[in-house]
Formats: sequence, C-alpha cells, structure tokens
Amino acid sequence: MKAIILAAGIASRLRPLTDHTPKCLLKIGKKCLLERTINNLLANHFNELVIVTGYLQEQIVEFVHTHYPALNVEFIYNEKYASTNNIYSLWLAGKSVSKEDLLLLDSDIIFDPTLVSAVLASSYPNCLAINRHPLGEEEMKVIADSQGMVQQISKTCPVSEAIGESIGIEKMSKEYVRHLFAELDKLILKEKQVNVFYEVAFERLIAQNQTFCIVDTTSYFSMELDTVEDFNQAIQHLPHNLL
Repeated sequence: MKAIILAAGIASRLRPLTDHTPKCLLKIGKKCLLERTINNLLANHFNELVIVTGYLQEQIVEFVHTHYPALNVEFIYNEKYASTNNIYSLWLAGKSVSKEDLLLLDSDIIFDPTLVSAVLASSYPNCLAINRHPLGEEEMKVIADSQGMVQQISKTCPVSEAIGESIGIEKMSKEYVRHLFAELDKLILKEKQVNVFYEVAFERLIAQNQTFCIVDTTSYFSMELDTVEDFNQAIQHLPHNLL
C-alpha cells in the first residue's frame, strides 16, 4: 500500500503564516505538519510515499530529503497549484498510484498516529475517518446509512443529516482506486473541473455503488488547519503525547 499526501495549496487563509512557508511545514509544537504525518505513516509501516507539491515546493523537497534521506518518496509537482484545487493534485498522481492500494491524506491535518492504525484495521477495503462534532457550513460533511456506508460527502450536505466531518484520510483498494482515477479523468480532461474538491469524484462513485464505510475516529485527536485561528487552537489543545 502506498500513501499519498496532497501538499500543493497556497493556504491563503493562513497568511501571514504561509507568506514564506508552505502550510505543511508550519510547526505545531516541536514538529511541522509534514514531519508529523510522515512519522505517523512510518509508525504504521508505510515505506512508499507520494507527495504532490506546488506552492514553495522546493522547501518541501529539501525538508524531506534532509530529515528522511532514506525514505522512498516520489514528488509530483502541480505547476497549476495557484489555479486548481486538490482534485487536480490527486489526478496528477494517477500514473504513480492508480494500480495500488492507497491511503490518501490531506497535508493540513494534525492527528494521532493511532488514528491511521484504526483506519487500516477496518475490515472494509474502502473507508474514511470521520470526527463527530457540531458541524457548520465549512466542514466536509458525511451522510451515512444505518450500516455506516457513505451516502453523501460534501460541504453542502444538510447539517441536520450529517453524522460527522471527513477529516481527510481515506483507505482505498486498488479496485476503488481504478474507478476513482477513471472518474477523475472525466472530471479533469472532459469537464475541466480542476478547481473543485476531490470529494466530487467520491460522490459520483457513490452513484455507481462505489462508496466508503465510515471509521469513527472521534476518540483520537485530529484537527484540520485552514485558518490562523485553527493554528492557534491546535497549539493550545495539542495533547502532551503529541508535543
């Protein structure tokens, strides 16, 4: 199984913190987000990583080569990072991961390494981590049926029907990955939908009876960092075992 980390975005809502530093290299406590993510993956026995870069990509490449010189990592550069969303970054990785079991991670999450362990331990080949908490308009919301199978995933899902927030970590079988990249080809090459979230592809696959089972990871610490306020809250609430 390969892990892919999407780290191309400008993160304009985190300015001025990201004026000269990519979001994934911002430090929370003693370590930056990317270091925490890579360490968590190594703790779960991943030995092949793909990192999609964009904004200030040379800093990310240098950081990884300096701190993880023996790591088997492939960098894919999204030269259109300023005008595309994460769906385009994921699509660019297709040649490298389209025939693999895959763990997909957003690069702006800080999380306990046992959260990944819980996702990997699921008996379902395709699953995603959710956090149950009061939801608003901004979260990537999940609606699931009584069996825990995802029926909708988007920011526009009705809050009243959503069971939680997708935190941005998904386990996928090679069969699902094959369907996913076929759908991404349609979205990117035919429809030119380069500036939407990759969850649009998930929703289209749900309509084709290809979906995820939820893994409730509420009991494990995780936070998505989109704004300066998020960043400050993460510093204040970081558990001692993650310092």
